[in-house]
Amino acid sequence: MTRPPLNRRLAEFGTTIFAEMSALAARTGAINLGQGFPDTDGPEEVREAAVRALRDGRGNQYPPGPGVPELRTAIADHQRERYGLEYDPDAEVLVTAGATEAIAASLLALVEPGDEVIALEPYYDSYAACVAMAGGTRVPVTLRPHEGAYVLDLDELRAAVTDRTRLILLNTPHNPTGTVLTRAELTAVAELAVERDLLVVTDEVYEHLVFDGAEHVPIASLPGMRERTVTISSAGKTFSFTGWKVGWITASPELTSAVRAAKQFLTYVSSGPFQYAVAEALRLPDTYFDGLRADLAAKRDLLSEGLAQAGFEVYRPSGTYFVTTDIRPLGATDGFAFCRSLPERAGVVAIPNAVFYDHRDEGAPFVRFAFCKRTEVLEDAVSRLKRLA
Repeated sequence: MTRPPLNRRLAEFGTTIFAEMSALAARTGAINLGQGFPDTDGPEEVREAAVRALRDGRGNQYPPGPGVPELRTAIADHQRERYGLEYDPDAEVLVTAGATEAIAASLLALVEPGDEVIALEPYYDSYAACVAMAGGTRVPVTLRPHEGAYVLDLDELRAAVTDRTRLILLNTPHNPTGTVLTRAELTAVAELAVERDLLVVTDEVYEHLVFDGAEHVPIASLPGMRERTVTISSAGKTFSFTGWKVGWITASPELTSAVRAAKQFLTYVSSGPFQYAVAEALRLPDTYFDGLRADLAAKRDLLSEGLAQAGFEVYRPSGTYFVTTDIRPLGATDGFAFCRSLPERAGVVAIPNAVFYDHRDEGAPFVRFAFCKRTEVLEDAVSRLKRLA
């Protein structure tokens, strides 16, 4: 073979860090606080709804391309009841194979080769790959630590917009930093998008996982944004069924139609019986969502305090599953080397944040831990990490 088999757009992407670190955890018997998935299932009534759908023959064959009507209606109801956003379940809701497919389909549909896509760095690794597959050019705007949290420099965001900018790819609550963009910050982003006639694709999969009174504000709810925003979410993080891979977008008819044109040639359809179960999950009472937040906030505090006692500088997250740490107080500067040695040193696996950066040096001393695990697992991890101190 005279040419490498992988095309140039994807040449920089190999095996994901999540696969590498999960394999390292399995090989060493370390506690896996790297990949963000819970180690318990979600609500029993939701699982039973999936079993009931299977037994009743609902979704065992191809479901409708846009998603089953029950789920599309439940998504539209959720957006209206939670955020005051009205969407037509038939024309403005599309069910996808998780949020990852929703991001891929949105970028493939909306980005032309050569278009610039602004993303908040550090960012979930699929963003960079999806921009590359669409032929776009990614333009990172970096969130930086300030007074114990990561913040967005709005002046840097404005300066990043050029005549070639097509869209802004947002993520709030933000993975990996745990930042929840404020209403004021999102208003500034919205005003910029309107002024420069930009589209916004917003990943809101952690919308229900916010702590300490933080408010999740969908940017689509702000003036001038509904018609230019593709809002993405999913059931995996909210209901602790990450393997079901049920995600969705809500957007104007024109944007939904565009994303559907790309999505239908990716998976076509997926997760038939699970779609019915997620429709029921979205109608759970507020007590479920309140309990989920309280449980995760307590786990965040447990892990954050243990990491601080072990010697890390800890950036306390306002949302998501993750806490970011600085390893320099432990005398280390290379997150990759630190994470690859951590299973042997302390019996714990984490993720080096540098994989989420274009500017790898900027992310080099930061490491991410997941706290979406059983309390006893986190207690064991904290005990092990004390070896570092």
